[in-house]
Amino acid sequence: MIEFKPEHEFFVGIDSDGCTFDTMELKHKECFIPQFINHYELQGVSKYAREAAEFVNLYSKSRGCNRFNALVEQLEWLRQRPEVLNRGVQVPKLVSVEKWLTEETKLGNPALKQACESSGDAELKQALDWSEDVNATVKRIVRGVPPFPYVRECLDKLAARCDMLCVSATPNEALEAEWAEHGLRKYVRAICGQEIGTKKETLALSKPFDPSNRLMIGDAPGDFKAAMANGCQFFPINPGDEEASWQALYEEGIERFFNGSFAGDYQNQLLADFDARLPERPHWK
Repeated sequence: MIEFKPEHEFFVGIDSDGCTFDTMELKHKECFIPQFINHYELQGVSKYAREAAEFVNLYSKSRGCNRFNALVEQLEWLRQRPEVLNRGVQVPKLVSVEKWLTEETKLGNPALKQACESSGDAELKQALDWSEDVNATVKRIVRGVPPFPYVRECLDKLAARCDMLCVSATPNEALEAEWAEHGLRKYVRAICGQEIGTKKETLALSKPFDPSNRLMIGDAPGDFKAAMANGCQFFPINPGDEEASWQALYEEGIERFFNGSFAGDYQNQLLADFDARLPERPHWK
C-alpha cells in the first residue's frame, strides 16, 4: 500500500472506468469480450458469451468488479443457459482461479503471474494469457476518450480542500496513461489500481479523516460497498446518466459534502435511484 498522509481536511476517492471516463463499453465490448471468446473457445456460443460478459461487467450489480472475479461469474452464468447446453459447448469452471481469488487481494497480472510460476497450473496460465491479451488490446485501441462533462469542473472545485485518490480495479499502467492523457493526473495524490490492492483496501487510507469528510465517487455497487466498509459517504455516477450525475455533484453534491449536509436524506435519495438501475439477475433467468 502507498504511503499517504493527509494534507487537507477532506478525502475523496474517485473511480475511473465508467465513472471518470466513458471507457467501460469500449473496453469490454472491444477488448475484454473478444479475448474472452477466443481464449476460452466460446466461438460456438459467442452470442451468449457476449451477453453473459456484458451483463456481469456493464449491466448488473457486479458492474465494475475485478476482471478475474468477473471472469468466473460470467462463465457461471453462461453454463446455466439452456441454449449453451443444447449446443454441447463445454464451458469451463475455473476451480484454480476461484481458489486464487480467495487467497490473493492484489488481483492483477503480477500476482497471477507469480502464482502461475510457483504452481505450474494451466488454468491460471490461461487466465493470465487472457488478461495480458486484454491489456495489450486496451493499449492498442483505447485512446481519445475524454472525461465525462463536469468531471474537470468537479475536480477543480474539490482540489483546494481535498486529498484525492484514483481508486480503481483497472491496471495502474492504463490508469496512469488515461489520467495523464487528459490532464487529470495533477488532481490526485496517487493512482491506486488493481496492483495496489482492492478498492476496500485503498479506501482504508481515508481512516485519518473525520467520517463526515470522506467521500467515494463511483459508478458500481462494488464502489459503494468499499465506501461503506471504510465509513465513507458515497456519490453514485449513474450508469447511462453519467453527465447528469456529474452535473448534480458539481451543482449541489460538493457543497453538501463541504457543509456537512450530504449524509441522510440527500445521500439516501441518491442511493435509492442508483440501486434501482442495476439488476442482480440477467433477463434470461
